[in-house]
Amino acid sequence: MAVLEHVWNAGSVTAKHAHAELGRARGISLNTVQSTLERLARKGLLGRRKAGHAYWYSSHVSREQLIADVVGGLVGRLRGDAAASLMAFIDAVDDLDEDTLATLEAELQRRRRERSS
Repeated sequence: MAVLEHVWNAGSVTAKHAHAELGRARGISLNTVQSTLERLARKGLLGRRKAGHAYWYSSHVSREQLIADVVGGLVGRLRGDAAASLMAFIDAVDDLDEDTLATLEAELQRRRRERSS
């Protein structure tokens, strides 16, 4: 996740750039950072292009898209009790501010209207 966060924030990185920002501070080798970037590219989360002797990696999915996919997969596996799954998420975000709660409530209302149309 730290590597993905770094790519989302930077836009495009090489393994050396990512290592300079993340690896050194965490005591992680350049090879580990390169391997992580490659795995994320193979999974389709990052794209890569060769420029000179280095590969530049950029995101193929947004943070929001990834979160939606992860949550959707989890809820899908727990289909037998989707309400309990969603209640666990609500409990986990108990400390959300009023603006965020209002945004979520508005989105729920919008989706209910779409369904009934």
